[in-house]
Amino acid sequence: MGLNLFSNLPDNGLRSEAEIFDVLLSAPGIIIERILSTGQASPPGFWYCQSQSEWVVVIRGSAGVKFEQDDTVRVLRAGDSLHIPAQCRHRVEWTDPQEPTLWLAVHYTP
Repeated sequence: MGLNLFSNLPDNGLRSEAEIFDVLLSAPGIIIERILSTGQASPPGFWYCQSQSEWVVVIRGSAGVKFEQDDTVRVLRAGDSLHIPAQCRHRVEWTDPQEPTLWLAVHYTP
């Protein structure tokens, strides 16, 4: 039985200490997860650098994602997606503090 993507969302303006990660599917070469952010951002100076590629889509809310090699912060709103190649250093600059940001992330080995 699967998880409804909209289940257990906090009310607008309520903030959790940390993001919540729910694995929806895990199989060889692929992980699909739901990520729930409530105003979180990557710590100062921290960069993600993953061994797998990642495709994310914002289902609800908004966020800003920055790649190390680019000064532009990409703003993602509901329906916007982004591909993050393996070993590409990136960070979450911000997530919406007023409304939960709901992501769907697909991590895969190309």
